[in-house]
Amino acid sequence: MANSLNVVFVVFDGVKLLDVSGPAEVFAEANMFGADYRLAYVSAAGAPVLTSIGTRLDVEGAVDLETQIDTLVVPGGDNLVGKPIPDGLVAAARLLHPQVRRTVSICTGAFVLASAGVLSGRRATTHWRHAQVLSRSYPDVAVEPDALFVEDRGVFTSAGVSAGIDLALALVEQDHGAGLARNVARNLVLFMQRPGNQSQFSAPLKMNPVGSRPLREIIDHVSAHPAQDLSVDYMGAMVGLSPRQVSRLFANELGTSPGRFIEQMRLEHAKTFLETGQSVTAAARAAGFGSAESMRRSFVARLQVTPSNYRARFSTTDPRIVSS
Repeated sequence: MANSLNVVFVVFDGVKLLDVSGPAEVFAEANMFGADYRLAYVSAAGAPVLTSIGTRLDVEGAVDLETQIDTLVVPGGDNLVGKPIPDGLVAAARLLHPQVRRTVSICTGAFVLASAGVLSGRRATTHWRHAQVLSRSYPDVAVEPDALFVEDRGVFTSAGVSAGIDLALALVEQDHGAGLARNVARNLVLFMQRPGNQSQFSAPLKMNPVGSRPLREIIDHVSAHPAQDLSVDYMGAMVGLSPRQVSRLFANELGTSPGRFIEQMRLEHAKTFLETGQSVTAAARAAGFGSAESMRRSFVARLQVTPSNYRARFSTTDPRIVSS
């Protein structure tokens, strides 16, 4: 039998239940194959909490510095973004982090660790929807918005919700090896390593606000007509600017080149076409890629998944549907 490893979840009112139950199930399943994880749940005040779905979650008590903790887990919750984080929750993370072997956040739990100073000078991730907010709010944190999970010197952060399950499986592998983790993955019907990254799940392209009218006109046109021949010369002629001026606008206001922007817009359109059931060839043509092969290269480079695999995952929940 493996040595006992105490895993403590710090929970709070509004905590996302799957951020707790998903990783906890992975650790509990690992116990069936020889691991010995001891799971505990505490709150800042020691009182039961109401989860995101309204269920009551009992706790063992308040945060206790005398408890021997191996892994500290801070799950996420919708109220952690854009609202003041409860002082007791931040204090708990700040107090416990130096006492544990590793500190883990799930989804928006990264905001608690950042507020407690745990992520200062470290790489981290969170749900793709909130990655920019985390980066702006805590400029001393190197946010990696596309990662499913990130480890930096004993601090682990994960992307949204189900990525916490991926991270928990990785922690089991770190503790007990790939063989035991593989058994857990098989029993829970999980990927040992999920294909792709957060970009597979993100909404259509979100951009910084554009100030100049010519660039707004270009963006509107590209968004509406991704299949057109969108050369820099063509875009410049649309708004009466030289190609060099167009490139400078993109660099200054969007931090990218016209070519990269157009590829990203076409990628977002292609994702939508695939999600609605179009074939790879039809999606490539409608999105302006010219060929299925050029679209495949863009998908693999940016999303680490092929268009056919993307379509199979996102166009339907029916496993009998196979893309072509």
